[in-house]
Amino acid sequence: MLEHRNFYINGQWTAPAAPRDCTVIDPSTEEACAVISLGSEADTNAAVAAAKAAFPGWAATPPAERAALVERILAQYEARKEEMAAAISLEMGAPIDMARDSQAPCLPWHLKNFLTAFNHIEWVRPLGPNTPNDRIALEPIGVVGLITPWNWPMNQVTLKVIPALLAGCTCVLKPSEEAPLSSLLFAEFVHDAGAPAGVFNLVNGDGPGVGSQLSAHPDVEMISFTGSTRAGRAISVAAAQTLKRVALELGGKGANLIFADADDRAVERGVRHMMNNSGQSCNAPSRMLVERSAYARAVEIAAEVASSIKVASAHEAGRHIGPVVNQRQYDQIQGFIQKGIDEGARLVAGGPGRPDGLNRGFFVRPTVFADVIPGMTIEAEEIFGPVLCMIPFDTEAEAVAIANNTPYGLTNYVQSADGSRRNRLARQLRSGMVEMNGKSRSAGAPFGGVKASGRAREGGAWGIEEFLEVKAISGWEPGAD
Repeated sequence: MLEHRNFYINGQWTAPAAPRDCTVIDPSTEEACAVISLGSEADTNAAVAAAKAAFPGWAATPPAERAALVERILAQYEARKEEMAAAISLEMGAPIDMARDSQAPCLPWHLKNFLTAFNHIEWVRPLGPNTPNDRIALEPIGVVGLITPWNWPMNQVTLKVIPALLAGCTCVLKPSEEAPLSSLLFAEFVHDAGAPAGVFNLVNGDGPGVGSQLSAHPDVEMISFTGSTRAGRAISVAAAQTLKRVALELGGKGANLIFADADDRAVERGVRHMMNNSGQSCNAPSRMLVERSAYARAVEIAAEVASSIKVASAHEAGRHIGPVVNQRQYDQIQGFIQKGIDEGARLVAGGPGRPDGLNRGFFVRPTVFADVIPGMTIEAEEIFGPVLCMIPFDTEAEAVAIANNTPYGLTNYVQSADGSRRNRLARQLRSGMVEMNGKSRSAGAPFGGVKASGRAREGGAWGIEEFLEVKAISGWEPGAD
């Protein structure tokens, strides 16, 4: 079993002030695979103090030097990317091929996009053509606390740490205690890349402990959090006492609007997207709304596709989905599936219990419910598992109304051959992102939502701007700089 009890504070691997062991469980086997320590308030304070002491020097570092550090982090990843994939697969159950092809590569993908955006930032610029003595300066906000989830660990770590460093902020990262191994490896990348002491710090812990301590700490200027809406509310309340900036990327209940003129693979694409990562993605298209004339056939296709999806250990090679992350998540998903049955939705694929042949591990059957009525529990609440709800609609207006009738607003999807309809719906759907006809967002596009999905914008130029303050300066002497 792996042992990773130390934290990364002020450029050194440091023993916890008061050891408190936490076991990391391999969700494919339900067996312990590693042990870490959860931090105490003394550990949090030490990490924040290190970041605070390092901030003036790092903020004053020329942008080119900050970019060079990030490029060296990328080089560390390239040399050790197989280790990163293995860590992610072990800690949270992503099948090893998916970990290699999708999970771990989030790091180079976002990092390169940030560097591209960084090269176009104008740190001090004129207010406008008619204001020669006014300048707008972009400056780092200060020490930032970064709290990341377990479901896409490197995706979220990269989306927070890299723009914070590029902006000139110093940071304290608290990864999920469910999936800490990849973040500990990332800390090695940062150290070996030559980050100055205190610029990046990592303290493992849980939400009520280190998470709450960072959220309330008077020397932390900003919290960037990805996780549940419930936790996001608690963080906002704690952060309000010190008037921190709070960037929240929270849950979702995405609607996938499929019209009768959609392409032949629209339904299959939607099902596979929903089941990817065992349904543990906040932007999953978990509600499939289908135009009534195409609905019966869509239900048949969805059932066939879901039934064909293999479920197996994360340690096996191949195209399949793995387990969900832990027992609590497994039990919660099973409860939602039973609730769907009890409330009268029509089960057309999957259902309660583990898939055939799997009697150990947190494996869930890819499940599809048809004839779901808006307002049913499975339609209203974020399940965060491989469970799809299908709902028929008659008119475009009805589809939009159903899609928008949710507290969430992260990603919605539209499938139609009618370009005018797609454009119209993209503006009417209340969400931070809309993806249409299977086209993914391009490099540098922001990721984030509205309403109960939080209002952070991560990725590209927007992701760097989250960590910057805008300063207005008058009386500037042109040419004196």
